[in-house]
Amino acid sequence: MQEVKIGQKVPGFELEVYEPQKGNFSKISLKDILQKGKWVVLFFYPADFTFVCPTELADLANYYRKLQSMGVEIISVSTDTKYTHLAWHRTEKLLEKVSFPMGADTTGKISRLFGVYDEDTGLALRGTFIINPEGILVSSEINFYNVGRNAEELVRKMEANIYLMTHPDEACPARWRGGEKTLKPSEELIGKVHEALR
Repeated sequence: MQEVKIGQKVPGFELEVYEPQKGNFSKISLKDILQKGKWVVLFFYPADFTFVCPTELADLANYYRKLQSMGVEIISVSTDTKYTHLAWHRTEKLLEKVSFPMGADTTGKISRLFGVYDEDTGLALRGTFIINPEGILVSSEINFYNVGRNAEELVRKMEANIYLMTHPDEACPARWRGGEKTLKPSEELIGKVHEALR
């Protein structure tokens, strides 16, 4: 399967997951989530029982309800098995609030699709991908193993992407938050962005 790029439609896929809310295993289909009109955030991380990873998932868990209220489904993904996810969730105190599905990409197929699979280690790099309800990849962020992410910034990106879905003729400037001024690209705006944001 060819690596998906920004602006392209994401091919359908299924993932085995551990669902902490229910305490059981199941399968998640991208198609099923999109049919509900939801946005999807895939949150790849290197491995269970490591060091930066539980801090990232704990941070993300703090914003999960807010993201759900915005129509977003989160799936964390690593190349570990669903059994390892269950064991890690039960033993690592930082994961106590984690209730989003934890995907098991044991073959690396989904990690390769999004360009985060490290062939040398068999692990996924830290990748965050936003898929809109039409199945289009609209945002991509990839970090190396030793740099953790900020879930608050993910919320900001989601606010902007959701706004722009219904306002496609506008653009969100740096650090934009809901309710703030946006930009309307045109010939008149060239060289006048400062004035437009005042």
